[in-house]
Amino acid sequence: MTKIQIVNMRYTYIHDGSVGPHKKIDSHHIVIQKGKAWIFIVHLFLSLFSATAFYHILENFFTALLCSIILSAFLVKSLYQKLIVKESVVIFPAFGVQLETHYESGRVFRRFIPIDKILKPVLNEHVTPFTCYWSLALVVRGKEELILAFKEVKLPVKMLIPIWKALCVATCTEETMDTD
Repeated sequence: MTKIQIVNMRYTYIHDGSVGPHKKIDSHHIVIQKGKAWIFIVHLFLSLFSATAFYHILENFFTALLCSIILSAFLVKSLYQKLIVKESVVIFPAFGVQLETHYESGRVFRRFIPIDKILKPVLNEHVTPFTCYWSLALVVRGKEELILAFKEVKLPVKMLIPIWKALCVATCTEETMDTD
């Protein structure tokens, strides 16, 4: 069982090279590291802001406090459902690639792409006026758009290269870095 880790301030890359009964599954996980203190600060800020807003509207402290607690609990709950904990690329060499997104609420979103439909994995560089980042995408037969392996996170290129190389091996494409 091969376990390789690359740690960044925001992300941890974990590679499990031989998982499963036949040691053929290649899984790559990106774990998002977030501090728990910011959740408390956001909740406190929402509570204070909504309490003052409701107090000025209702002019009753206890009613305003109750309304602000209910509203902030609803906002924090909706925030938890959208938080991403982990994104994974699981490669089944004979079958295909499974892209997984794990949310804080426990929900898991999975997409499976058959190996014969993948034409080529590509590394894209996105340049904006304010930042530059890389993404890993799959060129799929029959689709007009690229399928992003990691939709929500913007990873450094040193974490994307091992995943890209594993996808190139699985899809039997050459590992060439074209700079056109």
